[in-house]
Amino acid sequence: MPPVLTARPTVPASRRPPSPHGVRLPRRVRGTLRHAAPALLGYLAVRLLGLLVLGRWAHLRGHGIWPALATSWDSRWYLAIADHGYEPGPPGEPPDGHRPMAFFPLYPALIKAVAAVTPGSRASVGLVLAVLCSLAAAWGIFAVGDRLYGRRVGTVLAVLWGALPVAVVQWMGYTESLFTALAAWALYAVLDGRWSWAAGLAVAAGLTRPTGIAVAAAVTVAGLLAARRGSRRALAAALAAPLGWLAYVGWVGLRLGRWDGYFVVQESWGNAWDGGSVTLRQLRRQLVYTQDPQLFLVLVSLTLIAATALFTLCVADRQPLPLLVFAGVLLLVVLGSGGVYFPRARFLLPGFPLLLPLALAVGRARRHVAALVLGGAALSSAWLGAYMLLVWRGAP
Repeated sequence: MPPVLTARPTVPASRRPPSPHGVRLPRRVRGTLRHAAPALLGYLAVRLLGLLVLGRWAHLRGHGIWPALATSWDSRWYLAIADHGYEPGPPGEPPDGHRPMAFFPLYPALIKAVAAVTPGSRASVGLVLAVLCSLAAAWGIFAVGDRLYGRRVGTVLAVLWGALPVAVVQWMGYTESLFTALAAWALYAVLDGRWSWAAGLAVAAGLTRPTGIAVAAAVTVAGLLAARRGSRRALAAALAAPLGWLAYVGWVGLRLGRWDGYFVVQESWGNAWDGGSVTLRQLRRQLVYTQDPQLFLVLVSLTLIAATALFTLCVADRQPLPLLVFAGVLLLVVLGSGGVYFPRARFLLPGFPLLLPLALAVGRARRHVAALVLGGAALSSAWLGAYMLLVWRGAP
């Protein structure tokens, strides 16, 4: 006899178990999230520890943490651009003159767009966007590490990124989290051969920070090499990757009526390319000649030295070329600038490929050793983050 086919009973919609937040994610996305869960939870734990230490320290000093995170230093420039565009703002408040054109437009545009359809101030929106982007960045960093060396190394890599000395910036109204998310997923797309995604993310990164040129360079170099093997999509991605950065720099040039307008704006901030002479002078001054060195500037100096040493290890480890190009160009831009010295550690925050040698070593260590290293990094990051915002009197 033929098999009897019975209809599968239909469960009324009112009796089905509800999916989280009323939305049922596709199976593939749920599986990817489960795979990345240890990395994301570890990253969250590190950053929440930093927030707890910052909150306690701020309470003891009689300060609030919301203004420090949402409306301080560069955050005010991004919020002013979201309010007024690149036109002069109210007297005494940024932006003024052409100086706001040093700040790229994607982050303030997102703040303005999201604030238009959500409650709360633009400062709150900017801060929430930064936190969400930091999670996307940690996920992308994990994805790159997992693809290259496995889940454990990817998890350690994401946690290490959250435990950097200046990682408190990841949860401030700054562009570092957005830019790192775009860079990480662009590099992952290149490694995965998804050229359309790589190009689109590189264009977005080029509209986020001046160092977006590093993401564009990585995608362009990888795309041109793949194009030699006959990939038209790779060639298109290679040509499209720098368009975001070029579009904004070109727009500033048109506004100022000169081709080098953007670089003139940077000079008004004291930033000009000098090949690294100012960096070397500052390193000697902070580590050798200063009688009473400031802790934060010593930390910046040690970060620059460590980043250079780690890049050498990355080259020795023969990391994939896109990662080396991204990290190398990022280092070249940061170390070769003749501008202000104190934010250099923050400028290197998106350079997560530099952490891969450390993540490999920690990932291969015994569990108790790995726990000690990551715990120590998390505690030092929490303390240094609070110090940077509450004791150091300059911008991070």
